[in-house]
Amino acid sequence: MSDMDRLRLVIIIGSVRKGRFGPVAAEWLASRARLRDDFDIDVIDLATAWLPDVMSTELSARKPQAVQDLAPWLAAADAFVVVTPEYKQSFPASLKSAIDWYDEEWHAKPVGFLSYGGASSGLCAVAQLRQVFAEAHAVTIRETVSFHDYQERFDAQGRPFDIEAGHEAARVMFDRLSWWARALRQARQIEPYERATDVCAGA
Repeated sequence: MSDMDRLRLVIIIGSVRKGRFGPVAAEWLASRARLRDDFDIDVIDLATAWLPDVMSTELSARKPQAVQDLAPWLAAADAFVVVTPEYKQSFPASLKSAIDWYDEEWHAKPVGFLSYGGASSGLCAVAQLRQVFAEAHAVTIRETVSFHDYQERFDAQGRPFDIEAGHEAARVMFDRLSWWARALRQARQIEPYERATDVCAGA
């Protein structure tokens, strides 16, 4: 596959808590993606992005430097995978802040998920993120990688004990993500994406 045909996949680590499992899960997922010939991989850790919590209601306000620094990485992406835990049946506030800081960077791009948690595998967080990304004009894909009771499912090297099941789930998600990324990139090239006026937008 030529360099022009390759897709840029950005994996976002959503949790910023100390002792989090997100970096382990993200590195495992990135290692699977690097075996393919259709993706170039970037991993973004929100714990080191230092995005501020306070946001201006003025759309014309200059964005903080940390937000500006991350913007080109998101804008260059053809697809995203969000790595998220589940906190109180929802997703981390750090993820919501990161989504809200950006606009066109998400438009008409596919988003997949790797979730982890207790019995629910983090899927409650994914369900809510689907609604948020729909408002951001992104396209979430059905196929998801999820791990329940994740502390008991990975060894000391960060590999899932049920390796074949994990690898197959990742392969299926990547296949679908690749299809949507290619289709949407071609669509954006033919006709730039313009969102309709937001009915629910406000301060």
